[in-house]
Amino acid sequence: DRLAFSNGIVTLAAGAVVLIWAFDAQVTRLIQLYIVGVFVSFTLSQLGMTRHWTRELRTEQDAAKRAAMKRSRIINAFGFCMTSAVLLVVLITKFVRGAYIAILAMAAVFLLMQAIHKHYTRVRRELALQDVGAAKALPSRVHAIVLVSHLHRPTMRALSYARASRPQVLEAVTVGDEPEDVAALRAEWERLEVPVALKVLDSPFREITRPVVAYVRSIHRESPRDLVVVYIPEYVVGHWWEALLHNQSALRLKGRLLFTPGVVVASVPWQLASSEGQTGLEERTPGTVPRAW
Repeated sequence: DRLAFSNGIVTLAAGAVVLIWAFDAQVTRLIQLYIVGVFVSFTLSQLGMTRHWTRELRTEQDAAKRAAMKRSRIINAFGFCMTSAVLLVVLITKFVRGAYIAILAMAAVFLLMQAIHKHYTRVRRELALQDVGAAKALPSRVHAIVLVSHLHRPTMRALSYARASRPQVLEAVTVGDEPEDVAALRAEWERLEVPVALKVLDSPFREITRPVVAYVRSIHRESPRDLVVVYIPEYVVGHWWEALLHNQSALRLKGRLLFTPGVVVASVPWQLASSEGQTGLEERTPGTVPRAW
């Protein structure tokens, strides 16, 4: 996509800056790299066209077209011989003057591309449909968990979204590190008559990630065929420095839960006023208007 092209341009620009700095912007030294790159490209392109015409001649039956293809193949083969001869001379005479850098760089890029291709091939084989019946099978139940830190508007939105999905089991989970905070949360929960059970996970060492991950994995172990969906309220911020102050616990949790099979992590965004173009959105978003449970 366009972003990939943009990243490629930025990478090439950064590489050019490094080369200019390393060679003190001396054209006589940089030209060695240019000559090797140019004639490697010319040689490979001529070889590729020669192979192309050879492949086309195997299936073409028209006599006039075959004659044109043979003529083109001869031209490209001659070009391949000429450019490869020049490339050989350049490599012999300019190798120690900097041409070896271009050769090493091209070899490294080639090996990198080969490794990337093998990775994509391996992933494609891994993701291929083997058992269609198993792929279509539905989970026995859906166990939804809404993570709660405080009883505020983002939490209420996450609870509403979870309830709207109509799971077979729905519970709110909070990590209790201070008895006073847990008691206050329970009191507020009962006062607002939230129709979702609140479960408190003990955390004597004031840790949040490990108790939640352990609880989710215990559910999966007890019912391997169930699907566990974890709803995590997150803030959408408008400044980069705000990202350092918010969502850190959510990021750690998602990073751990994504490696747990049978678990789906659902982020429930809440746009803060600082988020660009989102001013006043919370007043217009469906589900934020108070209503009876």
